[in-house]
Amino acid sequence: MKWFLLILFLIVFGFRLWLRRLNLSYLKQHGQEVPPVFAGHVDQELLKKTTAYTLANSRLQLIASVFSGIVLVLFLFGGLLAWYDGWIGQLTDSFVAHGVLFVLGLIVLQTLLDIPFSLYRTFVLEERFQFNNATPMLWVSDLLKSFLIGGLLLALVTAGCLVLVQANPNTWWVWVWIFLAVMTLLMMYLSPVLIEPLFFKFQPVQDQQLANRLKEIMARAGLQVERVQQVDASRRSGHSNAYFTGIGRVKRIVLFDTLLAQMNEDEIVAVLAHEAGHWRLGHIWKRLLMIEGVSLAGCWLAWWLLAGLSRRHEWQADRFAVGLTANGNALASALVKLSTENLSNLHPHPWYAWFYYSHPPVTARVTRLVARNS
Repeated sequence: MKWFLLILFLIVFGFRLWLRRLNLSYLKQHGQEVPPVFAGHVDQELLKKTTAYTLANSRLQLIASVFSGIVLVLFLFGGLLAWYDGWIGQLTDSFVAHGVLFVLGLIVLQTLLDIPFSLYRTFVLEERFQFNNATPMLWVSDLLKSFLIGGLLLALVTAGCLVLVQANPNTWWVWVWIFLAVMTLLMMYLSPVLIEPLFFKFQPVQDQQLANRLKEIMARAGLQVERVQQVDASRRSGHSNAYFTGIGRVKRIVLFDTLLAQMNEDEIVAVLAHEAGHWRLGHIWKRLLMIEGVSLAGCWLAWWLLAGLSRRHEWQADRFAVGLTANGNALASALVKLSTENLSNLHPHPWYAWFYYSHPPVTARVTRLVARNS
């Protein structure tokens, strides 16, 4: 199984690298051609700069992807995972604490490994193309705040999930999914008012005429937006953007100050009308429902794989016990007594057992043990 997973990972990883190289080759081949719809807006000098920026970004992503792939292979298949899990096990005997420390350690490692790439991206690549406005102090501040907030949230979510796993060994996948769904909705409410302001300064759009037009266009789309705000994105980057954030009563429009400087009023209204289309056409809720559906399937699949592995281990342990003691009847008798003392269900439906049981049905185990001993 280990070699199968390694080969599968390498195939997927190799395919992703091939797509990246294919994209770079395509860009080199067509990078000097101005698309017809951009004629009059992009000259050869700007196109050359655009191509150079894309190539530089793609090369950095390629290097980062190869590096992370190598680290992941070494960690998962080179023995580091078992060593790391064992080291965490020496720190605590608690199932929940073990899991929390396990994921937090991985976050620390990921953050440290990403620092060189982030520094290069911000202060070399983005600086070279006149996008970077961040100072080293601001970069460090963002890094620390992101790490602390992300670590705290991840610790809370991990602890909550593991508590549910421990309390509901057979149906934890349902409860974990419900918990994650609630946390997702909660974050959609809290992020605009608690987390985003820790990184950006928000204020009402200074151009009141623009704000009124945006509220009007949103109202025509059936959306009641209380606030139209601008954010000081230019402190970090010259890139521009605009977005909706929050749900329910905390919905608001956020415009980058860079976008306000780059576009005229009609263009800004058009961009926000596009975003309004996502809301009005139900794309946000459809995506959310799709994500939750995938999450539910993922939770069930994780449980099913673990339950299947657990059942396989039970069969293997039974065979080992018979081989070690040469007495399958004794283990069969012990299982019968355990089942009768605990009033265990002796007639589970095969589909129910397949879906819910982490152990093979006891009647099947006893039948196989008796047959082996006869």
